[in-house]
Amino acid sequence: MNIGIIGTGNMGRIMVEALLDGEAISPSSMMITNRTIEKAMVLRDKYKELKVGVNAIEVAAASDLIFICVKPLDVFKIINEIIPFLTKEKCLISITSPISTNQIESKVSCSVARVIPSITNRALAGISLITFGENCQPQWKTKIEELVANISVPLLIDEKIIRVASDIVSCGPAFFSYLLQRFIHAAVKETDIDERTATILAGEMIVGLGELLKQGYYTLPSLQEKVCVKGGITGEGIKVLENELGDVFEHLFQATHEKFREDLEKVGMQLSN
Repeated sequence: MNIGIIGTGNMGRIMVEALLDGEAISPSSMMITNRTIEKAMVLRDKYKELKVGVNAIEVAAASDLIFICVKPLDVFKIINEIIPFLTKEKCLISITSPISTNQIESKVSCSVARVIPSITNRALAGISLITFGENCQPQWKTKIEELVANISVPLLIDEKIIRVASDIVSCGPAFFSYLLQRFIHAAVKETDIDERTATILAGEMIVGLGELLKQGYYTLPSLQEKVCVKGGITGEGIKVLENELGDVFEHLFQATHEKFREDLEKVGMQLSN
């Protein structure tokens, strides 16, 4: 199977590196391209047998499974360019949430799926969200799940919760990275600890926390109970969080969903033109 990846920006590059480092496919079986071709060449320098196409058309013509890793409003532009090469035996994958598999299926005759990755996939960890088109062939469903399982935990997701699932899986690392950074800066500002030491401590703490949850030693509530000794220091810190966080996360989801609705409207306007 030959895989093509159109777009090697942040998420496209992560897909390339994860699939190759996870040995899901060999470099010689992958062709990539990017609007700024130099970005694709950087990856070719890293993976010597990786092929670089001059444009999306060359990649689509040479590939059985094609990932479109571009911004939502550029997806249909790319699809229109490569339609002649999207034959029935091929499969097209989008990685963007505002465009449904049904919308793509209305344009093409090949199998269609959506795979929303996470930056955690770069470490061959985390979850990838999968939605299959109504006409996606069974053999492609199997191949895609097997492929994604090399870099993450594949999870089939319902269309109606795709945005919130993406917020948690794909945006979540950035949200919690920001919170951890603020945590570190506050420690440096309010105490004598230096930033390097605080960063090491916080980083190892978050990795350890993840392992505790992954291995099932604690749930989130039970972990808090174990650490929060009655009348102790941790409890005082939790009180501050309870008092000052307020509805921040509710507001976060409101903001991401509002932007999602805007993107849906723009995509809808593209389709109606």
